[in-house]
Amino acid sequence: MLVFLHNFADRKDAGRQLAVALQEFKDNPDVLVLALPRGGVPVAAEVAKELNVPLEVYLIRKLGFPRQKELAMGALDVLGEREL
Repeated sequence: MLVFLHNFADRKDAGRQLAVALQEFKDNPDVLVLALPRGGVPVAAEVAKELNVPLEVYLIRKLGFPRQKELAMGALDVLGEREL
């Protein structure tokens, strides 16, 4: 069972705390941590480091919603494929 702590000093701290909950995956050659830019990369990097597993970054760009800066209606990957 995953138990998440809710007080994080920063994204790196959040990744370290998440890694504690994922220790069963440590050193597993079948495990890969996948990160989404921008905010997910610092979290995922700490998880991958703590678990001693590879890190991959999936490059995407948010498709914004008109007049709603923070709202996303989908994403585009590096090949221009839409993810809605």
